[in-house]
Amino acid sequence: MKIAVSPRHPTPRSMITTKEVGRLAIRSLYREVALSPKPGLVSPDSQGSHGDMDYTTFLRSLHALRPYFPSITQCGLSHPDFLPLRALGISAEAEMLTATGGVNTHRGAIFNLGLLCAATGFLIADGEPPSARAACDVVKMIWGAEIMAGLVAQPAATARSHGLIVARRYGSGGARQEAAAGFPAAMEIGLPAYRKALAACGNRDLAAVQALFALMAELDDTNLLWRGGRAGLTHGRRSAAAFLAAGGIFAEDWRAHAEAIDSDFVARRLSPGGSADLLGVTLFLDELDGLA
Repeated sequence: MKIAVSPRHPTPRSMITTKEVGRLAIRSLYREVALSPKPGLVSPDSQGSHGDMDYTTFLRSLHALRPYFPSITQCGLSHPDFLPLRALGISAEAEMLTATGGVNTHRGAIFNLGLLCAATGFLIADGEPPSARAACDVVKMIWGAEIMAGLVAQPAATARSHGLIVARRYGSGGARQEAAAGFPAAMEIGLPAYRKALAACGNRDLAAVQALFALMAELDDTNLLWRGGRAGLTHGRRSAAAFLAAGGIFAEDWRAHAEAIDSDFVARRLSPGGSADLLGVTLFLDELDGLA
């Protein structure tokens, strides 16, 4: 893959626009929140383990974020370093919090999908076909070092997100390490699980449920760590692994099994938000491969 970093005038590929990339990001996030059942997570018919938000909170947040994703894609056309992307993300987070009354619905998506949209813009400017692998490689190779440098430099006392706090407390990688590494969990777990299930069942929603459980079973989910510590993470991963071992979405009683896990997570106040964020990344990357 060609990755040029010298300044030049971007020449976007025909038929692929920043608005189209932005719509893809919003659509991926909508598909994630609209999915049901999702253990401990907000869906159209459940607040999951979240007393401070519901489905309408997420819709307000998505509406507020609509300008952000095309804007950060546009920024990527100019081959920026990480700082302009970070500034756009901070501004988008403020818009989200205004729309939700201070509730964090999409901080992870602002970070993850923002980077991937910018990477897509980077590829468009180079005349490269946008793809899942190419976008992840741009994030890793162009901004990965700055992402990790910012993580190391930020004092623990000033860490704003639960993910940062948990990453330091438990030594888990968290969202920043996942992004800096080129989203390996999405590429190696989420996408293969989604595409295999989709090829077998032909239903995008069922395939997304399968991908979510695959991510839950493998990921060191910082939201599970925040809410339940190591025991909560272990319980969440084992529950997801048991669902998959029983056949996942291909089992006749899959929905009852998934709903039972949801009830258990709600009772324990567990929420695999990190896995949900990476499901959004997975859905975005899958569609990105079909853009060019």
